[in-house]
Amino acid sequence: VWIFGYGSLVWRPGFEFTSRKVGFIRGYSRRFWQGDTFHRGSEKMVQHPVTILLFDFQACTWGVAYEVRGEQIAASLEYLNMREAVLGGYDTKLVKFHPQEKDAEEPILALVYIATPQNPSYLGPASEEDIAAQIIVSSGCAGHNIEYLLRLADFMRYFCPQAEDKHLFSIEEALISILPCLYYTEESLEET
Repeated sequence: VWIFGYGSLVWRPGFEFTSRKVGFIRGYSRRFWQGDTFHRGSEKMVQHPVTILLFDFQACTWGVAYEVRGEQIAASLEYLNMREAVLGGYDTKLVKFHPQEKDAEEPILALVYIATPQNPSYLGPASEEDIAAQIIVSSGCAGHNIEYLLRLADFMRYFCPQAEDKHLFSIEEALISILPCLYYTEESLEET
């Protein structure tokens, strides 16, 4: 079984896997339009994690697909069901994952977790500045929402430099403009 992650799963899967591949799925765009009051938010300060929405065939969402085998399958699906579906409100879908590798064969069918507009935690569109302002003040049991945004932006920069994600980078830019002295390193993020 392959599992595609496009948010915190790209740097913190939380389950054992056999292999991983960087790549993309077509037709979906990543958006910080989902709400969360558990992982990196609270009842008082809702976090903005990402979801993906079906836009058009030209759209691409980059992330990581994890291959799980044997005993890893049940354990990873049980863990992800709690993390993504029960606590996050995400639904599961099957998508065609296209590995980044040049010699990759056909697309791979992968399971993905998506929060739809019908989800009660769905926040919908907002300006990048409003999303950034909410990210700055949100934290929960998994850490601060700033870490979530910056780690995702770093993943895109270092693993998918050819890909565009205007929404993600516009929110990062808005966050940095609100906090002009923002400086972080991998070590400082791990301390938060």
